[in-house]
Amino acid sequence: MLKNKESKNISMGCGPLLDRSTVNARPLRQQIFQFVRATGTTARADITRALQISAGSATTQTADLIAEGLLREVSQTERDPEPERGLGRGRPRVALEIVPETAHVIGIKLTATKHTAVLCDFAGDILATMTIPTQNTRRTPQQLLIEIITLIERLLAAAKMKPSDIKAVGLGMPGIVDHGTGQIKWTSLLADTDVDLRSGFAAYFDAPLYLDNDTNMLTLFELWFGTGRDKTDFAVVTIETGVGMGMVMNNRLYRGSHGMGLELGHTKVQLDGALCQCGLRGCLEAYIGEYALTREAETVLDVGHTDVRSQEELLDMLFTEAQAGHKLAESIFKRAGRYLSMGLSNVVQIFDPPLIILSGARVQYHSLYAEEVFANMQSLTLSKGRAPCDVQIHRWDDDIWAHGAAAAGLSALTDTIVGGLEVQHT
Repeated sequence: MLKNKESKNISMGCGPLLDRSTVNARPLRQQIFQFVRATGTTARADITRALQISAGSATTQTADLIAEGLLREVSQTERDPEPERGLGRGRPRVALEIVPETAHVIGIKLTATKHTAVLCDFAGDILATMTIPTQNTRRTPQQLLIEIITLIERLLAAAKMKPSDIKAVGLGMPGIVDHGTGQIKWTSLLADTDVDLRSGFAAYFDAPLYLDNDTNMLTLFELWFGTGRDKTDFAVVTIETGVGMGMVMNNRLYRGSHGMGLELGHTKVQLDGALCQCGLRGCLEAYIGEYALTREAETVLDVGHTDVRSQEELLDMLFTEAQAGHKLAESIFKRAGRYLSMGLSNVVQIFDPPLIILSGARVQYHSLYAEEVFANMQSLTLSKGRAPCDVQIHRWDDDIWAHGAAAAGLSALTDTIVGGLEVQHT
């Protein structure tokens, strides 16, 4: 079934609602902290039941977390104006919640034409957002660093905070990024390849930088704040300038052995086919990415390369013409839809996820024929004995992608501050 999601519908708390079997290797104090953050507000009795630990262990561990300023007690009446029936007029139930002021992180989403950042507290709530326009050109690493630092400075000024208040920065960008080393193998934003952005960032800003592909960051948003919080497995496919994919397996983001897997946009769908922005031919995104549709729009709309219209304007014009019944415009989207069906069917055939989330600022271009795309996806899949894969369309803006990047910083800080690990700045 296809569903459209125009706005956030997120329950209290943040972070994955973990299967307890996946967290046994973590220190008990970290399990407790993550449970409290995931539920938003919870009592010690709920912790003992959920984690299957003794009341004494829960009391000891939560007392330490309170002493360290990571958790705090709050009465139920303070949090809920209508407490549960049956509590009477006696002493209000004492619950626990995260101390949001413990740490602050920044999440950033980079694109060719604008960069967006969000400032979050340790409970995952957004305190401030900032967006700056940029030139749609391939930059040098130094130029990109200046843009990033400018964005951070404006965000901190708006929030009236200092650089020293920030404990981590998560950054998502299009392209191929080695999450482990932070090296940018390739991105459409840079003229160079194999760029070490972390080292340059450290010269400007004294907080660890966590780099990843932007689709992985959006997948973290779904895992921490969105539909995927209570899912053990799901996939995210993004359609913007390029095509990206993120995958959660057993409540964890899967990146591949080198941290650079799941490049769905660069899987081949046509030998010696259309030229992709990566330099190779026949990639999926060369048929369904925004730049691919723009090439077609210039011909159908009789617009030359010297026309001042932006890519966004061209695609909006093409979409309007298709909705109005323009046959050539319709054929462009239908052709792209067929290739999208092929890509989605491959995801289902290889990974067998119960849910695929389609996202991207302009995913509405493909939602024009969403039911047809979904039907074709099923027809291309060996589906005998298999429950149909649920497909949802989430039209998230860039601040949501940036919120996912902030989750990368929150996850790292949970390991370092709560788990007792040393902070790594590289």
